[in-house]
Amino acid sequence: MENGTLLAAVDLGSNSYRLEIARFVHGQIQRVEYLKESIRQGSGLDEERRLRPEAMQVGWDCLARFGERLAGLQKHQVRAVATQTLREAKNRDDFLQRANQILGFPIDVISGPEEARLIYQGVSRLLPISNERRLVVDIGGRSTEMILGQGYQPHVMASYRVGSVAWSMKYFPDGLLTEQSFATAEVAAKAVLDEALDSHSRSTWDVAYGSSGTVGAVADILQAAGEPFGTVSRRGLAWLKDRLIKAGHVDKVRIEGMKEDRRPVLGGGVSVLSAIFDLLDIDVMHVAQGALRQGVVYDLLDRELPQTDLRAQTVQSLQERFQVDRAQAERVCEAAMAFHHQIEPNGNERAERKLGWVSSLHEIGFQIAHTDYHRHGAYILDNTDAPGFSLPEWHHLGQLLLGHRGKVRKLDTDFENEAFVKQLMCLRLAVLLCHARRTPSLSPLQLSHQGKTFHLKASTQWAQQFPQSAHLLREETVLWQKTGWELGLDFHD
Repeated sequence: MENGTLLAAVDLGSNSYRLEIARFVHGQIQRVEYLKESIRQGSGLDEERRLRPEAMQVGWDCLARFGERLAGLQKHQVRAVATQTLREAKNRDDFLQRANQILGFPIDVISGPEEARLIYQGVSRLLPISNERRLVVDIGGRSTEMILGQGYQPHVMASYRVGSVAWSMKYFPDGLLTEQSFATAEVAAKAVLDEALDSHSRSTWDVAYGSSGTVGAVADILQAAGEPFGTVSRRGLAWLKDRLIKAGHVDKVRIEGMKEDRRPVLGGGVSVLSAIFDLLDIDVMHVAQGALRQGVVYDLLDRELPQTDLRAQTVQSLQERFQVDRAQAERVCEAAMAFHHQIEPNGNERAERKLGWVSSLHEIGFQIAHTDYHRHGAYILDNTDAPGFSLPEWHHLGQLLLGHRGKVRKLDTDFENEAFVKQLMCLRLAVLLCHARRTPSLSPLQLSHQGKTFHLKASTQWAQQFPQSAHLLREETVLWQKTGWELGLDFHD
């Protein structure tokens, strides 16, 4: 990546939307601009977990302002990620369809573990190099992430459905701050977070760090009250909770250092933080400068190089876990790439990476059963955490895997997506021609593409030499019918 390149991360959180713009300079990231808007979209979910129209509108309005600032940047320079609220929202596709257009860049809904990984990436990159074992806690609006790691490497990543917005709505619904409401909220938080005791016990880490809004907001208040800069102590947290209870209502809270946008969610955030301190026996938590958005920026850097792209490591790990026949995977990958180069002569590195990954994984379903192994493989992908991948990106690979054999029309996908259809066509042809688990003869084959029609040409001599492959290709032309796309086959002298 060239010096001076701008990179941007958009974080669609449950409490706030944030935009981080940075410049790549000699291997380092330097902040250029940071924008934050507290929109509390997490409180806009109704009883059926659907985003209310007004909650969607406030999100769109914010993204329009961010989109104006991002104008002129290319797709590979920007990544937008959405977290728990949009993971939960049943109508998220309705929101995202317009949100993508307004922002001008695709928005990835990421899983909880992936959010945790990116948070640790952002936190660790802004901390001094150290061998200390780190506990990183990020209390968001509707989820809390906990990560154990060392250096730049996260080891244990977990996400829990508890957060400052959700807890404030549920346990402090009228803004009342009573001793009983705090006690109830803390017990409820501990019930959700209790399983963290097994993996995040006090013996597993040396220093605790808090990332993002809640911990930073509490630290600001405690610093104004005389506590050390950038820390939250057990004593200070108890003092703050007592002050909130004495105030009795969020509207009556008058504490130096408290930002106004934190007022409505402070009760929920403090109750969750108190529960974590008790559960994990934390005495002092340090405020981390890094957060999810910085992790996304550094991840953009890693994605630019195949050797540092975590997604490639995830694919390799799954190959090993499900004992994939690597020789066959490589045959299919080479054949798929050869066809893709023919219909994308100018190259499309990102599309080819995805094609390579799904080629590498197309037989993972064999570990369940050979019959319908493509369906088993798609099921595995849909139910496996995949570090480095967003949920839509991982689903994209799952649909390719599901569609690599059998009927094409069974796919729950948009056949107007030309890039996807090209990948699917190349993958299906590659799997078909590698049916004998030998390297196929591809040199006589020529695939072309025009509009919604693919043409595959081969010599009559090739068809006579490989009659089974020729038969399978004829059947393939039928399978593409009623999809809106065609595959034409031409055996010529």
